[in-house]
Amino acid sequence: MTKKNVLGVLVDATTYAEATEQVVAAAQERRPLALTALAVHGVMTGVLDPAHNARLNSFDVVTPDGQPVRWALNLLHGAGLSDRVYGPTLTLHVLSRFADEGLPVYLYGSTDETLARLIPALERMFPALKIAGVEASKFRGVQPGEDRDIAERIKASGARLVLVGLGCPRQEIFTYAMRPLLDMPMMAVGAAFDYHAGLLRQPPPWMQRAGLEWFWRLGLEPKRLWRRYVILNPAYLGRLFAQKTGLWKARPPAPATERPTGFAV
Repeated sequence: MTKKNVLGVLVDATTYAEATEQVVAAAQERRPLALTALAVHGVMTGVLDPAHNARLNSFDVVTPDGQPVRWALNLLHGAGLSDRVYGPTLTLHVLSRFADEGLPVYLYGSTDETLARLIPALERMFPALKIAGVEASKFRGVQPGEDRDIAERIKASGARLVLVGLGCPRQEIFTYAMRPLLDMPMMAVGAAFDYHAGLLRQPPPWMQRAGLEWFWRLGLEPKRLWRRYVILNPAYLGRLFAQKTGLWKARPPAPATERPTGFAV
């Protein structure tokens, strides 16, 4: 009942506490759960790709990662959310609970260099945290049977949670594809690996509250991100206006049910 239609993408009107409890409960009950945190770029990947939109709508939890997505939930549906549920911050909430509960975690994605910096950073923040295994991205398509090999490695590690840091939309496609193979929650956490490894600087709190994180990141990586923000942000606002005024009927596609045969690992 928390899922709301934002431009055809189903986003949960949820909080840090609620999302954290859903992940912890799935780990304790040994059942699969797919979670992602979507900012404007993540929502627009669904808007522009119906097949990906269907995958997103099959996720168990989709949190409003960016302030503009939280604003959309409040504007369109009267959600009354006082804060977003930002992926890097949600990651820390979840890891704190997993450390307290003694539940091991598995880190999948990014590079060996980033993981080498991330692991000691997490261990400093959460001394009791159990890291069951780490696996860097291979930056290529999955080979036949490789997805099941990855799932077996994760299960054999004893992990009760997989954090996926592959970037949008690769991480959502990976999480969607791997969910049926694992009896544990998976969280697509975006840039959380880079932030907590100390490789990306967080914007000032006032910029985060004002929904200007995109402007901060554009300044840090203009060549890579200019298309994402200069093109997609106005498109998002235009479609949001059209949905609010009834000029456009944003019909969510039915959740996807078939696993993709090719995806990035």
